[in-house]
Amino acid sequence: MMSPSNHSQGGGAAPPLRARRVDECASLHELFLDCLPAFGARSLRRIYSILDRAIGESVPLTLAISGPVTVSGQHFTWLLPLLETGWVAYLSTTDAVCYHDGHRALGAPGATVFHEVPIFGDDAALRDEHVIRVTDVGFDEQVLLDQDRFLSACLTQPEFQTKMTGTELRHRLGAYYTAQERRSGAPRGLLSTCHDMAVPILVGAPSDGSVFLNSMKIWALREAGLVPAYGFELDLHAEVFEACAYHRWGIFESGPRCLATFILGGGVPKNFNLQPEPALSQVLGIPGVGGYQFDVQITTAPVTDGSLSSCPPAEAVTWGKVDKDAYPQTTESLQADYTTVIPFIIKALLDNRAAFERRAAEIGAERLFAEDPRARGYLRPRAGYRLYEQRDRLTRLLLDDVRANALWLRESLDFPLAPPA
Repeated sequence: MMSPSNHSQGGGAAPPLRARRVDECASLHELFLDCLPAFGARSLRRIYSILDRAIGESVPLTLAISGPVTVSGQHFTWLLPLLETGWVAYLSTTDAVCYHDGHRALGAPGATVFHEVPIFGDDAALRDEHVIRVTDVGFDEQVLLDQDRFLSACLTQPEFQTKMTGTELRHRLGAYYTAQERRSGAPRGLLSTCHDMAVPILVGAPSDGSVFLNSMKIWALREAGLVPAYGFELDLHAEVFEACAYHRWGIFESGPRCLATFILGGGVPKNFNLQPEPALSQVLGIPGVGGYQFDVQITTAPVTDGSLSSCPPAEAVTWGKVDKDAYPQTTESLQADYTTVIPFIIKALLDNRAAFERRAAEIGAERLFAEDPRARGYLRPRAGYRLYEQRDRLTRLLLDDVRANALWLRESLDFPLAPPA
């Protein structure tokens, strides 16, 4: 793999520019490595190469995904196939992604819920026709009303009448989404896939979306005396602590003792995915906690806007969120619309796995691992890490670390405050 540090230093160790004809490539893997020589294409090559390395070294992936991936059907095209490899430990996304994931299961069997609409068409006419538009995707307003009724019915079930983390909320909703998909014959969606694979779904801004808006509705009914009781409540402290426990698992318990993050977009999902390291080391004072070993992102935000969405992995190094020693070789940021490139990246990675599977069938797994060590990471069990099923144990371990650091933590509560006026 090319080292960006060699290029930046301008030394004699810089590797030669690789530019190969596309019609000489036998696979997408070769195309990514040999046919993207410079400029933005080089950043794309770097992102692919870093992911290939992280997967080959059996490093657990975490995902941060912004944007309406479930409205647009992108979860079907590349996200679910990626999750089904077993490479992903957990993901951070938005409440809206979870909300819109349920739409296809609410219609009649075989019904088309979403359709294409022009970006610069007559939006007033769409409003008159009760069509909701998300960029170039349209759907009937009744879909939202049906989804609201579905979620309200879920949230009033007995199992939701307690305080819980958002990961538990979305895991429980995943079971209901699964049942609804089976009833309607809809394809399996994001929440049902994560439920089946015990992949935790973290949402850093839960109140900024319609799943929570429906909970607010039922809360308002309770406050107005229109329903006898409503006991659901999100435990934000516990969810953030749970995210920290998963990061602790990656650093101290996973096979390679490190984590990789793949950030698509920016905003809250990105920040929530990056904050466990400073929460563990800076806020809780847990020793030995490192940042991400691998960090790649694709975002449209320009680095000069000063936002969290645009900040490159190197900036995250200064916060401790990314490993300060590894980052020149294991991080990259590409300014692009990730929807235009991500299907090709995921397809190339999946093709690599399929090639390793074929080779293992020919010569046996152990011989293959000796022949190409990357195969071991690529051929990790598809069942995945199932971290949601371990969350109680992992949070207990982190609580033990907190107790062991009691003196430092108690001292951190003391500050000579100026008295308020």
